[in-house]
Amino acid sequence: MIVVTRLNGSAFAVNPDLVERIQETPDTTLIMVDGAKYIVRESMAEVIGLVAAYRARIVGMAYGTDTATTATGPQPTLAPVAPLAAGRRDGGR
Repeated sequence: MIVVTRLNGSAFAVNPDLVERIQETPDTTLIMVDGAKYIVRESMAEVIGLVAAYRARIVGMAYGTDTATTATGPQPTLAPVAPLAAGRRDGGR
């Protein structure tokens, strides 16, 4: 989840995988895949940066290289993903 700010100053979290598009005319509007729209204080570039950082963190967690922590302590890491055998798409089954 990424945390963004409503125009009234309240923060809320959005699942970036559900953002269909972002418009900046002049307020930044997140348009979700279900049609919901959220107007936020962050610029389009800032939202894109938040999404990119979120996705980089997910990849880092998958490979065990994520070192991010929060107020509640270290974030759990996922086990490394083994690559598929060359030329096989069924995972070697």
